[in-house]
Formats: sequence, C-alpha cells, structure tokens
Amino acid sequence: MPQDASPTSGAINQLASAASSYLRSARHQPVGWHAWGEAAFARAQAEDKPILLDIGAVWCHWCHVMDRESYEDPEIAAIINGNFVAVKVDRDERPDVDARYQSAVSAISGQGGWPLTGFLTSDGRPYYGGTYFPRSDRYGRAGFGRVLLAMAQVWRERRDEALEAASNVMAAIEGNESFPGGGELTRALTDKIASAALSTFDLDNGGFGGQPKFPHPSALDLLLHLGASRDDARAREAAEITLEKMARGGVYDQLAGGFHRYSVDEHWIVPHFEKMLYDNSELLRNYVHGFQSLGRDDFRETALHMMGWLDATMTDRERGGFYASQDADVGLDDDGDYFTWTAAEARAVLSPEEFAFAAGYWDIGEVGDMHHNPAKNVLHVNETLEERAAREGRSLETLRALRDAARSKLLAARAERPTPFIDRTLYTSWNAMAASAYLEAARVLRMDPARDFALRTLDRLLGAGWDGESALRHVIAYPEGETPLDQPPATLDDYAFTVHACVDAWIASGEMSYYRAAEKLADAMIAAFHDRASGGFFDTAAPVGVAPLGALGTQRKPLQDSPTPAGNPAAAAALVRLEALSGRREYREIAEDTLACFAGVVERLGLFASSYGLALERLLLDPVQVIVTGSGPEAEQLEAAAASGYAVNRTVMRIAPSRLVPGGLPEAIEEVLLQAPAPAGAAAWALVCRGRTCLPPVTDAEAVRRALQPES
Repeated sequence: MPQDASPTSGAINQLASAASSYLRSARHQPVGWHAWGEAAFARAQAEDKPILLDIGAVWCHWCHVMDRESYEDPEIAAIINGNFVAVKVDRDERPDVDARYQSAVSAISGQGGWPLTGFLTSDGRPYYGGTYFPRSDRYGRAGFGRVLLAMAQVWRERRDEALEAASNVMAAIEGNESFPGGGELTRALTDKIASAALSTFDLDNGGFGGQPKFPHPSALDLLLHLGASRDDARAREAAEITLEKMARGGVYDQLAGGFHRYSVDEHWIVPHFEKMLYDNSELLRNYVHGFQSLGRDDFRETALHMMGWLDATMTDRERGGFYASQDADVGLDDDGDYFTWTAAEARAVLSPEEFAFAAGYWDIGEVGDMHHNPAKNVLHVNETLEERAAREGRSLETLRALRDAARSKLLAARAERPTPFIDRTLYTSWNAMAASAYLEAARVLRMDPARDFALRTLDRLLGAGWDGESALRHVIAYPEGETPLDQPPATLDDYAFTVHACVDAWIASGEMSYYRAAEKLADAMIAAFHDRASGGFFDTAAPVGVAPLGALGTQRKPLQDSPTPAGNPAAAAALVRLEALSGRREYREIAEDTLACFAGVVERLGLFASSYGLALERLLLDPVQVIVTGSGPEAEQLEAAAASGYAVNRTVMRIAPSRLVPGGLPEAIEEVLLQAPAPAGAAAWALVCRGRTCLPPVTDAEAVRRALQPES
C-alpha cells in the first residue's frame, strides 16, 4: 500500500504560473505537479521520495489520453502524491531534458516516444520507465496504478536495486553518446548514407520502410542533391516518387494544405493528424527543391498550398513569427474528426456535380478509413487531374475548377467545426527554420510577400530572443505573453538554425546587419557548445555556477536526425556557409573537425544521417556562388536562371549596385566583386564563382545555366 494516499499531502499543483501550453493544460489536475527545476529536486531529496517524470506535448494525443485516464483520476493522484514528487515537462520547451530521458527509457524498455513516463531517484536518475500506461491492465500493459505502487515499493524496500538500475541506465545513455575515433571525409561516405536510405525505399508508395511512415526531409534533400550533382537516377527517382505520393496522400491536408506528422500506414493515407511547424518548414523546402530540380509544377503547387496554410493558420501576420503546432483532435473521443469526412457530410455541402468529382478525386466513400468511425474518410488523391482528364476526355481547366470549388466549400464547412488547438508558442530554432524555408521559397517562386514576412519573423526573433551579443533564448514568445523568470536554456539547434536564417536573410535583403548577426551568433555558438578537446558540439552549454539537474549532467553531441536536422551537421553546415562569405578559415576548420569526429560511426545511422551527408557535401564540394548585380527584368531573369536546379553547395545572391562599396558586403564577397569588371552598358550581370575561381561576368540567362552545369 502507498505510504500516504492523500491527494493533498503537501502536494499542491505548482503549474498555475506555467507559461508552457502543455503545462498549462495540467493546472487543474489533482496531481501535485512541479515544473522541471530546483524546487522539485530539493523536495524529493528532503522527503526522500522518488520522482515521477511525465514528458509530453500539447499536440500529443496519447499524452491527453493518459492525462484524462490517470492524472485526472483522484485515486491515481493520491498514489502519486503520497509516494512521489511529480514533475511534468513540455518536450518542446525542454528538448534537452526530453532527449536524455528518451535515451534512458529506450535503454530500459526498448521504446521511446510520448508520453514518456519515468521513475527517477531523488537526484533524477531513471530506474524504470516506459511510455503510455493505461489506467488499468490492458493492451498487454500493466495498469498505471499497479506500476506506481510497484515502483514506490521498490524505492522503499529494494532501494539498492533501484540505485543499481539507475547507475546502469546512466552508464548506458552516456555510452550512447560516445563515438569512436574519426574517419576520412570523402564523398563516398555520403554515397553510403544515401545507399542505406535507398535500401529501405518503398518503390510502390514512396518513403522509406513500412508502417508507420514518417517524412524524412533531410533524406529527400540529399537524394535530390545527388540526383543532380551525381546524375544519380535512383536517388532522383526515390525523391520524386516520395514527394508525389506524400502530396497525394492523407498525410497531406488536401483542403487547407500542410502535412500531418506521420502516416500510420505505408500508403500515406491515415495520418496522426497533428501538424508540426518543423515538419512543414522542412517539407516546404523539399517541394521547392523538387520544383527546382525536376521542373514539376505540381510540386510548386504543393509548396504554394503549404504556404497558404501556414500564412492563414500558423503565423502572427502583424508582428512576425510562426506558431509551433496544431493539435490532432478537439477532444479525446475523436480521432481526426476535424480533418475527416463521411460521404453524407461531403454531400451536404457540395452540389451533385461537385460531389461526384470529389468522391472520385479524394476517394470519399460510404466506407472510409478510420477505425473509430468507419464512415469517416481521410481525403487523399485517388486519381490525378491529368489522369482523370485523359480517362474522361474532359479539359484540365474544367476539372481544376471543380476541384477548387469543392475544396473551397469543404473548407468553409470545416471552418464551422471546433478547431484543434494551436500552440502559439514561438520557438527560436523552429522559427529560424521556417524563416529560412520562406526565404528560399520566396526566391525560387518569386514571392516578395513571403520574403518580407520571413524577414519580419527574423527581426522579431533577434529583437526578442537575442541580447545582441552572445545570449539567445529558446523561446521567443509564449502564447499568453508571459516572460517566465526561469527561462529554458537555448540549445545548439537554436544557435545553428538562427545562423542559417541570418545568412539567408542577408542573401535575400543585402542588409549587413543580418550577416553581422550571423557572425556573432556563430562565434557565441562555438564558445558555448564546441568541444575543443574532442571535436563536435554539445547540445547544451555547461551551466555556470550550478550543478546540472538529473540526467542533464550527461553530455550529448546530437548527430541523428530525429526528426529535425541534427545539431552537429546543422552547425557544421552553418560554419561552412559563413566561411565562404567571410573568408574566416577557422569556421571551416571547426566544421571539418566536427564532421570528422563522427565519420567512423555515421554510416551506421543510414537514413537518419542525411543532414550529415548534406553538410559533408557542402564541405567537400567547392562553393558555387552566383552573384547577380543590377536591377529590372534583366536581373530577374539572371536570378531565375541561377535558381533553377537545386544543389546544396550553391548560393544565389542579388546585390544592389548601391552596395558595391567597401564595407557593403561580406569580406570574401567584397574581395571578389569589387574587383570584377562590370560589363559596359549592362543593366544587370552575373558572376559565377566555384571556390575561389570566378568566370567572366555574363549578361544572359543561358550563359548562367551553362556555367552551373555540374563538373564532370
């Protein structure tokens, strides 16, 4: 029996002042929750109690299920409050905490994910853990009440076993972060990573592996790059099929745009319905790159549709900023009901002609796709407009008009439904990723409003999230405007992606303030996170003056994409980009050292090392810089030619003539451009440089395309 089954035994819910959306959602629960911090650990040690750790997210369906079944149950709350100090963590707000305890629970149970449930010693070392536990025994899992009592008993009566298990788990997660000696950096290593990804490619459905099926944006970019730079037909085919199948699937919101987090089946039809900013920013880049490389207008259309959803739903249009996520469900009793349709629901809002079209195009039948409600259909493209036009002998214009009319009416009807929760937290790394994606899309798709919004977002990030010198925040703004005293620390991701965004902003605007910010942030990233002794970057900076809490004492060097690009290759790629602009050799040396320290192990990660492969290609290939100077339609044509085709080592810059002065450009660019002879009488001209060698200036788009052909 528990020592104390009183739900109020000094265990008062401490989340009333929490700023995180996930923590705020638990303020009413009878569990005496603490946020992660000194107070929780001090209480656990003072009362000699173990810690119950819950890590989840506001968008996580099973987190809400466990909240309702267990944490809102007075009987379960009494067991927790009498035997544990309860700590609740938002994985988006504290990715540093999440990463370490995910590794720990994986070592214990072989599983990870959310909700993550950990049982920790009073100093924060895990001795048992799992993911979702049902309230009572079912699904082949022990009921949570029984697990709580068993873990409390272990702590009271078999303390030595708990401490030994905790020591073993800590040794295991520390071992997971140990890497063998470095290896040689060659393009063959990239080929091995790509080959591992291609070995799992699903030729019929696109994507990699079976069910469940996740998008892998870094892998798609790597394959697109290799398809162009190596003329690798297999890589190009895998990327093209995957992009097509995903955009046709139910994993893509066929009405509003945007991708759900993943598909539970191998056909991309039935998704987990939450939508994440980081997925959509990186997939937006994929479709832009797919359009660049393959010339497919449907990829361009998908990119524009995605941006329409982001603009309408996931952005602060006035101040700038991208929101973190949209939930899957409105309540626990539905499963994507907001996004799915019965045939009767669709028929009620469409004309007979529109319904006949929509039923065939989006596969809307009387029997649908959802287990909880077989009448519910996940909209997915059963037959493309081109295929249907050929089969029916109708014009594309007619079918496109029908699709757009049906989409508009279904969207209007869907807007009348209760809308899943949107977490309006602005996270630094995700906003930097989204700003970079918008800036790239704006250049390729010729969209000035997207560029302007991305710059407004980055201005807000730098204004609210950076001190102008070295300190960056992990959270730019919380939904309710709170500014907590205990700010979550910035991570390597925050710095690396913000450096990338600042470089992209300089390229898009020519404003030197962005370039100078990139340099300052890169220098701060190196100072705070770089391991000068062994190479690579830690994901967190060493705390000053205080001992790290719990598993935060374990140092990590993130290498594996999961699901965002990993911090080490992101940092290395940012430094390579900066070296090409600044000429500062130390940036390249640190990037090379970082990639080299993982070269002995990275190929074992296969698909999940794709961002490493992209960074390695950027390091080993000469940078290709296309500098367009001038204005008017001539400059537009040159820039468009330079932006046709995707290559990770290519940078396209548009320089206003007014900036061709000392101090108006990054150092390495200034050295080249101010000495280049401008063609007489030309309204615009382009300089194509590989490495430190530049071709003579050209004034026509075809000459730019010829200069950009891959070297044999």
